[in-house]
Amino acid sequence: MTDTSKGHNGLTEFLPKLLTVWREGYSIFDLKADALAGLTVAIVALPLSMAIAIASGVGPERGLYTAIVGGFLVSLLGGSRYQIGGPAGAFIVLVSACVMAVGIQGLILATFLSGFVLIAAGALRLGTYIRYIPYPVTVGFTAGIAVIIFASQLREMFGLTLPGGEPAEILHKVEALWAARGTVTPAAAAVAALTAAVILGLRRVRPQWPGMLIAVALASVLAAVLVLPVATIGSRFGALPNMLPVPALPDLALWQAALPWAFSFALLGAIESLLSAVVADGMSGARHRSNAELVAQGVANIGSSVFGGFCVTGTIARTATNVRAGSRGPVSGMLHALFLLAFMVVAAPLAAYIPLAALAGVLAVVAWGMAERHEFAALLRSSWGDALVVGVTFLLVVFRDLTEGIVVGFALAGLVFIKRMSESAAMRPRAEPHDVPREDRVVYHLEGPYFFGAAAQLGGVLDRIAEAPRALVLEMSGVPLIDSSGGRGFHSLAARARRRGGQLYLVGLSDRLRKQLERQGVTEPEVLYLPDLAAVDAHLDRGSESS
Repeated sequence: MTDTSKGHNGLTEFLPKLLTVWREGYSIFDLKADALAGLTVAIVALPLSMAIAIASGVGPERGLYTAIVGGFLVSLLGGSRYQIGGPAGAFIVLVSACVMAVGIQGLILATFLSGFVLIAAGALRLGTYIRYIPYPVTVGFTAGIAVIIFASQLREMFGLTLPGGEPAEILHKVEALWAARGTVTPAAAAVAALTAAVILGLRRVRPQWPGMLIAVALASVLAAVLVLPVATIGSRFGALPNMLPVPALPDLALWQAALPWAFSFALLGAIESLLSAVVADGMSGARHRSNAELVAQGVANIGSSVFGGFCVTGTIARTATNVRAGSRGPVSGMLHALFLLAFMVVAAPLAAYIPLAALAGVLAVVAWGMAERHEFAALLRSSWGDALVVGVTFLLVVFRDLTEGIVVGFALAGLVFIKRMSESAAMRPRAEPHDVPREDRVVYHLEGPYFFGAAAQLGGVLDRIAEAPRALVLEMSGVPLIDSSGGRGFHSLAARARRRGGQLYLVGLSDRLRKQLERQGVTEPEVLYLPDLAAVDAHLDRGSESS
């Protein structure tokens, strides 16, 4: 559901939802509800932001910078009433690959540039079209990302030692992890398993409790008290800062290397944020403004990069948490960012005790939830077309490249759609009443969209009909759409009919489709446009009398 309404100046679709909330009236009771929702989301976002940052190959503090700055700007300027912005699991693959290719500074610059790409996409109103990405494509790439995230956490989950580093390509990664199986740290495996078990258990018995934070805190306390031999944030990254860094522009000298990554970040960010906004709409009954959301995501990415953060997007799990927690509007998202800042200021030293295995357990649970197993299986069973699209998208995302998976999946979905629409177009002889048969005409009824796919399928039938030297009548009241290929087909058919002494009649067309065909050169007297079959008979009778 998208709010596509426009004001007199055409700019209503770019207004932040925050203004809408203020116009509706905002009371102290709304503020209390938003404060509680913001605190709830911040408790979820705290461990998750650090875990995503570490999995992406950057320090945990950059995940917090992203959630604080990016999250605040997304809620302040966004077109979704309940959207929560921040680092997302979907970006782990791209961000880690970007860091390996162009380094941290290149990542920050790519994030900075992606912001301008997103702003341009919103200004050009492309958000209206991004939401048309087919469902099998979104399920396929989401499931693929889930597999990659899970595989990326196996090293920390089992405390493995990889002397040569961890390969990026998944097959080589699995091979390296298997080769290092002798270095398993039982304590790390136990911490990861405990963290995942606590999160999943609390979801069943106390779903309103902050399961992720409780699980990470419990694992941290046990690891410290029992002096377990596990890597922690402190041992790997040192102490976390307790304040945001001084803002600074990224190094623009790397722009050529960073630009391709910027477009990838923008594409995935647009898809992820609009999917999240659609989920929020479905849960709340609200209507988001897709183009305003893209502009806000762009500004948030620029702001995040200036403070040393990385890619910001709408996050489905945290947005859903925000809705369930009773949010009244964007203020809860802004407060969530401020709560995270407060946590960083007050509790930064405590983060050093968090085991990396615990954060790996958190992301393993996130990956399990992202996999959309039931939806994936349902698509595999539904039809060969859906199975092909979701399967190819999934395999390309896992074994090739995320962007490639989306593009190829979208192209395949388009071909499947064309085939289905072509099959929906039908042509059959029109049944004549027994008391009014006529030998001087043949009538065929066309149904469904007559576009290039259907034109190729039905063109041969029309060619054979046109061989007879008589009036050919196409009854087209059931045709809602004709494209240029269809129009060209009628033009050729009419020419062949006239060469054999016949005439093509197009009957029952709407005024809109008739004007469209006339603009394509299908005009009278090459064809005759008549309202119904009775008008055709009258025209033929007049022709017989005059002859």
